[in-house]
Amino acid sequence: MIPWVVAITGATGAIYAEHTLKALKSAQERICLTISGPGMRVLHDELGWVLTGDRPEIERSLRHYLGYTHGDNALSYYDWQDIGCDLASGSFLTKGMLVVPCSMATLAGIANGMSRNLIERAADVTLKERRPLVLVPRETPLNPIHLRNMLALAEIGVHIVPPMPSFYFGPRDIEDLVSFFVERVLGLIGVKSTSPYK
Repeated sequence: MIPWVVAITGATGAIYAEHTLKALKSAQERICLTISGPGMRVLHDELGWVLTGDRPEIERSLRHYLGYTHGDNALSYYDWQDIGCDLASGSFLTKGMLVVPCSMATLAGIANGMSRNLIERAADVTLKERRPLVLVPRETPLNPIHLRNMLALAEIGVHIVPPMPSFYFGPRDIEDLVSFFVERVLGLIGVKSTSPYK
């Protein structure tokens, strides 16, 4: 099964990452996941996730938090500094990439082709291979630099999807707001999922 690449960076909004990963799981999509160092801190601070040890240990912890059963290999974890892994190569076939949440530093790196780490490199590969790229930027207020970087990416077809809540569907709580947003994000890339939170 061809995977989606998902990256988590150090912007607030870890709940969006959690819901995205669980929604992809419920849609039976394969996931290649990478998390920046600041992203690890946000996951700990906002969700209480403890992700320590080597790559296999972190992968086991992620599978536990996301509810994967033993032997289910649909989730693979990659260290964000491993610039030589599969995700850094265009010959590794993926369906596309989502960065949820996306810090402004990561967005700037992607917009300017920096490839300083695996997240930026995987996004660069996604762009050069003409695969879907979705960024969920979390920052407010936005300064002109942020806006210029987002415009530059939008002009080449990147989906820029700030997590703005919707209220017209009668949300009962934060889970409903986040779940509805994630459904919209996945709809952009053609993934149909019944939210695990509804």
